[in-house]
Order: sequence, then C-alpha cells, then structure tokens
Amino acid sequence: MALKSTIFKAALQVADIDNAYYADHALTLARHPSETDERMMIRLAALAFNAHQLQTVCNGDGTLGFGAGLSDPDDPDVYLRDFTGQTRLWIEVGQPEDKPVIKACGKADRVMVYCFNHAAEIWWRGIENKLTRPQNLSVLRIPTQASQALARLAQRSMQLQATLQEGVLMLGDGTHTVDIEPVRLK
Repeated sequence: MALKSTIFKAALQVADIDNAYYADHALTLARHPSETDERMMIRLAALAFNAHQLQTVCNGDGTLGFGAGLSDPDDPDVYLRDFTGQTRLWIEVGQPEDKPVIKACGKADRVMVYCFNHAAEIWWRGIENKLTRPQNLSVLRIPTQASQALARLAQRSMQLQATLQEGVLMLGDGTHTVDIEPVRLK
C-alpha cells in the first residue's frame, strides 16, 4: 500500500523590505513520504525569498505555489505562473540532475535551484560544467546550519513571519527565528 503525503498548513506573513513587498500567504504543503522536514521547509523558504515576484513580475496577477515536487519530477517544487499560464519562475530544491534542470530552463522564464546540506558543494562541483549554458538559471546554496534550523520550525499548522532585508531571510514562528543568507553558486 502506498503511503500518502502529509499535509502541512502555513500562514506566512512576508515583509520583503528589499523589494517593498508585504503580503500574507495561506499555504498548503504536501510533504511526500520520502521528503524530510528540512527539504519541505527549504521549499517554504524559497517561496518566501521569491514571493515579491508575484508583484514585480506578474503585477499581482499570477499564481505562486507549490508544485508536485517529488511526486512528479516534471513539476517544479515552487512555481510562479502568470494569468496566461506561462511559467515565469521554476524553483527546484535539493540536488537535481542536470537534464531536468536544463529542461526546466526551456519551460520557464527563470529557473532557480536551492541546494542544501553538507553534500551540496560536492554536488555542485560535479554538475557545474553541465549547467554553464542556461542563462536563465540561478543556483543558490542554503548553509547547512540554517537548513537544519529550518527543519525545527516544521509543524502541521504553522504561523510564520518572513522578513527579507539585504538578501537575508529571517523566518520565525514567534518563538524561534532562523536567519538564512544563501550563497550564490551561479
């Protein structure tokens, strides 16, 4: 019998000072049985980092949400689609292979990969030369200490505040706060 995804609900308040974007997002995250809390929370952080694009890219007329992720490798972990259905932003989390990333670069205006954990540097050294061509690709590494601290914020029902200032995301639940400053690899 197949295991079902675990559903998490998050009320995310975003205050992106860098981009003058302030909004509340009611989110539903389906955590695949093989997905860790750490990976799920990186997806949520990636959405918070890019929430301003709902306004700056789509003028508020788009959809920002979570894709099928691990359940469907042809679907992004996080996406931004405009009112026409065009994928404006495709976000992958983890350490994907080069071919799906290159394929995503052909489907979306912009593709971002948020890699994390101690093996991210090794993954990047092995794949970097294969990903030099796509100009619409950015690769960011979430420091291990921050990604592990994010996992501790995971609850089935979350009330989170995300503040972005000078490229740093401060994500907290009212009791604990995690500062995330991604390192740009590409």
